[in-house]
Amino acid sequence: MREALFIKKNAQKWNEYQYLQTEDPDQMAERFITLLDDLSYSKTFYPHSKVTQWINSLAVSIYQTIYQNKKQRFSRLITFWRYELPLMFRKYHKMFLYTFLLFALLCSIAILSSMKDDGFVKGVLGENYVAMTEENIEKGDPFGVYSDESRFSMWVRIAFNNIKVGFLIVVSGITFGFGTLYFFFQNSIMVGSFQYMFFAKGLGWQSVLVIWIHGTLEISGMIIEACAGFILGSSIVFPGTYSRWVSFKRGVKDAMKICVSLVPITILAAFLESYITRLSSNAFDKTTNTSLPVAASISILAVSLLFIVWYFVIYPIRLERKLRNNPAFAEKLNA
Repeated sequence: MREALFIKKNAQKWNEYQYLQTEDPDQMAERFITLLDDLSYSKTFYPHSKVTQWINSLAVSIYQTIYQNKKQRFSRLITFWRYELPLMFRKYHKMFLYTFLLFALLCSIAILSSMKDDGFVKGVLGENYVAMTEENIEKGDPFGVYSDESRFSMWVRIAFNNIKVGFLIVVSGITFGFGTLYFFFQNSIMVGSFQYMFFAKGLGWQSVLVIWIHGTLEISGMIIEACAGFILGSSIVFPGTYSRWVSFKRGVKDAMKICVSLVPITILAAFLESYITRLSSNAFDKTTNTSLPVAASISILAVSLLFIVWYFVIYPIRLERKLRNNPAFAEKLNA
């Protein structure tokens, strides 16, 4: 077959492979095999032709897509956690600070309200839950609620619920931030009331050692999720130098990155609550001898807190400074 006829017969197909790319693995494999056949024929009869080089470049491109993207995706995941997320979150440190201060304020309001009104805690947490907790305290098992369910089912249920609530907090930012504020207000008031309930019963220190084993990651995650919701809301209300639509798209992208990044933390917090918190609670249960040492509880709580502070506050600041003061590092990062 003459070269011109060979090109005429296959040019449309090659152009389609080049300009109409596919993500379907089966279709990519089929195209790759077809190109190998064409390349074999072209190398045999037109070894020095440009069409041989063209077919070869198309085959190489598909090969890289099939076999090298796995490494790129893994590398991309590492880059996201190591550089992209911390640097992106650094831009919103002020928003994070304001969100944390709002959480502290709302918790303080809940505590003061509980001190002034005995019915406030029941109104927030529900009379049945408060009655159950008081009954457990009388039985000598103040944190028995963490032992009422099988570990695995409790882990799955809590993880699913907290991921759902976190997603709702973030997405509600689309209502100019008011939806996020509403859910954040509810949850912050609940945290303050819940913690006060145990302090009022003389179990403050014990509750910290038990509840905050998982609560450190869980509540920190909630604050960061609220921050993401406010980022989304502020992108609409305060577009800055961008058009409102462009600002909104940037806000959605950043908020969802933060939301997704918190999923592993939420799952870990649920695991701690289901498997570890109940062991810690046994230290204050007079009916059992199986418990987690107090030193271990303090260690888990401290490591959790240090991780949140380091990864979301200290590390982004250090990374930004390194990026600003080290041009070689900046060039490597942008490569």
